[in-house]
Amino acid sequence: MLKLKVMKILMLGWELPPHNSGGLGVACLNLSRALANEGADIDFVVPYTADHSDIKFMNVVSAMKLDPLYRFGLGAYDSNKIEEVIFPDASQQKLISIREVQHKYCEFIEKYLMEFKPDVVHAHDWLTFEAGVIAKKNFGLPLVAHVHATEFDRSGMNGGNPVVHAVEYEGLMMADKIIAVSKATKKIIHDRYGIPWDKIDVAYNSLDEGFVTSDYSFKADHYKYIEAMKEQGYTVVSTVGRFTIQKGLSHMMHAAARAISKEPKLLFVFAGDGEERDELMKLAADLHITNNVIFTGFVRGQRLRDIYEISDVFVMSSVSEPFGLTALEAAHHGNVLILTKQSGVAEVLRSVMEYDFWDEEKLADEIVAVAKSGALKAALKNGISHEYLRISWDDIAKKCLSVYNEVRKHKRNNF
Repeated sequence: MLKLKVMKILMLGWELPPHNSGGLGVACLNLSRALANEGADIDFVVPYTADHSDIKFMNVVSAMKLDPLYRFGLGAYDSNKIEEVIFPDASQQKLISIREVQHKYCEFIEKYLMEFKPDVVHAHDWLTFEAGVIAKKNFGLPLVAHVHATEFDRSGMNGGNPVVHAVEYEGLMMADKIIAVSKATKKIIHDRYGIPWDKIDVAYNSLDEGFVTSDYSFKADHYKYIEAMKEQGYTVVSTVGRFTIQKGLSHMMHAAARAISKEPKLLFVFAGDGEERDELMKLAADLHITNNVIFTGFVRGQRLRDIYEISDVFVMSSVSEPFGLTALEAAHHGNVLILTKQSGVAEVLRSVMEYDFWDEEKLADEIVAVAKSGALKAALKNGISHEYLRISWDDIAKKCLSVYNEVRKHKRNNF
């Protein structure tokens, strides 16, 4: 019987849990696990050194001796700081920038490929695209570029960093195939970078496997005040994420003020941190709604899940959200979802309420409608419970393998 050849994948990423500052690392971990279950042999390269011994299904490789402590909040989500010297190198002798880390990452990949001979190189987002291009140019390897977010998304569609745009453009042009996390992201890649439609495939993200299978139980001690407010009849409305222009949180705060004026028993929980934190706190004070607004700071793990569990409504207010895994996490905990029409996850969920990110009045009306109508709340919760797990990482892995085979076939036909 003919034995199928194991496909060797060089995965270029910037983070893996628990050393992640956002959803990029979570998506990479789950995709890699699903690919390994399909028989792929994966070397996953990260730019820092950390203990990933708990990951048994692939080989995690450190490109440089960078402490993962300095990964939190840097790099993938703060491209305006890419050339600032913001964290120490391994020798502690000087501060280095994200661009310097990227250059060292590229040097490592070039040396690594002298020995490791993968079938396909899979690069995640602009941070690793340059290394992927080196793999294609210098070693003739098929390149798949996976776009979880573009610089247009991160800048709230307001231009962004020209250096990042240049890196993204070269990576997308040089890639043999592109995987986008939503149709909305595919359209941005096509419209803003001029990439042909047929070069871009869509593969939606799914919920973190560990999030579904882990043994979770709510710890009321974490949020006693919120529990007390719920007992008094308050509806809890939450949002989770980075406090950046991309997330549209100032619009949400204005909508909160409108909603509270119509329904005083609303409590808004802003979970996260970022450059707009102080601005949002001041805005809440200026709108005279501080008694109805709670800022938790950055949360993860148990405390993050407790926020979902205690919430009634989850709002994703993003100006541009390529996908939005937090919406799936909130749905898993039985939240009613209100999503902007500019979010990719809205493409796969039907039992949600939607609005344009700028339409503060409509968001306020939708929040009030859910708070006042038990029937509406129950119908949306029941509907979403049948939808949020329709896409699995196994399906996404099969899609990726199909793309890998396509680019390998294209390479053979051109030699």
